[in-house]
Amino acid sequence: MGPGRGGAYTYDWVENIFGLGMHSADRIHPGWQQLELEDTPSVRPGNMPGPNAMRVRVLDPERTIVTASDDGTWAWGFYLFPTDGGTRLLSRNSIKTGSSLGAKIAMGLMSPGSWVMERKMLLGIKDRAENGYHETAVSESPAASL
Repeated sequence: MGPGRGGAYTYDWVENIFGLGMHSADRIHPGWQQLELEDTPSVRPGNMPGPNAMRVRVLDPERTIVTASDDGTWAWGFYLFPTDGGTRLLSRNSIKTGSSLGAKIAMGLMSPGSWVMERKMLLGIKDRAENGYHETAVSESPAASL
């Protein structure tokens, strides 16, 4: 996931209003599957991470990925749990905000939009997992499909 990779599986047009250049993938790109601790999946490949990049902090490829900002104010985890009916994906965010009235208002305004985007992302992942996107794997490099 991330800009220049698989996208965010949300409403790309909303992401792109903010200049993120998101294009949600509709197939697996093998060149994007190698992720390591301290990688910055939210940074477009070839670009340098900013001063507060989201970095991979926990990685168990079959179960868990947690990214966290360099300043510790935001963590985002994805967790896979086997169930009788298949696999459940759980996404959790933790965001520390300031205590000012402005910070509280900003978070109050951002939360509903974030919920809508995250729900769309989870539905997008579900659709790709359940509808055979893995069967259309391609071998080109990440840069070849941008």
